[in-house]
Amino acid sequence: MDTMRDRFAPVVSRLLDEDPRVAVVLAEIGVAGFEDAQHRHPDRVINVGIREQLLVGAGAGLALTGLRPVVHTFASFLVERPFEQVKLDLGHQDVGAVLVSASASFDWPSGGYTHMAPGDIALLDTLDGWTVHVPGHPDEAETLLRHAVAAGDDKVYVRLSVQSNAEALAVDGARFHTVREGRAGVVVAVGPMLDPVLAATEGLDVTVLYGTTVRPFDSAALRRATEAAGTDVVLVEPYLAGTSTAVASDALADLPHRVLGLGVGRRELRRYGQIEEHVAAHGLDAGSLRERIGGFLGATRVSA
Repeated sequence: MDTMRDRFAPVVSRLLDEDPRVAVVLAEIGVAGFEDAQHRHPDRVINVGIREQLLVGAGAGLALTGLRPVVHTFASFLVERPFEQVKLDLGHQDVGAVLVSASASFDWPSGGYTHMAPGDIALLDTLDGWTVHVPGHPDEAETLLRHAVAAGDDKVYVRLSVQSNAEALAVDGARFHTVREGRAGVVVAVGPMLDPVLAATEGLDVTVLYGTTVRPFDSAALRRATEAAGTDVVLVEPYLAGTSTAVASDALADLPHRVLGLGVGRRELRRYGQIEEHVAAHGLDAGSLRERIGGFLGATRVSA
């Protein structure tokens, strides 16, 4: 199966053909995928070289002219390194762009910590007005990329990963989906965490919600789920643990509740290893998740 990033260049190349507002800004990474599109649209496919601050600044400049820029590189180079430009050139100037990342939290372990970005969404949470999509399958990535580009002049972040669920769901760029219903707690699985969460909660009497658009956070879906399942909530996110605990607590602010945030830990893992080893080390494999979710919600609460 192809990856989410494999879908990126073909989808956006078609959007370049379809919409004269669309422009693409790259910083060497991903350039090969746009060679044909660059021949067709040399004024709207721009490679700034390995200058990530300029990458975002150029995207903001294109937005000021009325274009819809799609800006792409690894997550650590797209959100962390040029954060001042994200904050000022886009946010302060109140212009929109679609930031599309690759490499996620630890998709390329041999690249080392410079190429890992578990804190990207937590960092964007310090800014106002961002929509954040975290697809869990290449088909979902294609859908959400199209949603992002079509979102007027909004500021949108699309987080692509090589980690994927086995099957895609019909995502709409807004709402959480109810995948399983129970009475002993709610587990929110984000993006590629759905399959591990479903395996981890097999036989447990819990509701599982699936989120691929995490900002804005679907507070209404969470509240509806808690009406039958109670207000013990576990968030399982493929980035920094606890990133969404505050927004989940805000959604339940008028109700007694407990929230557990599971995700990538803050401790830096200094051995390269493989993706699966990083998943296990952060407790995001199905076995570890079952122990942590069951312990929080009550392991004896098993459906008949």
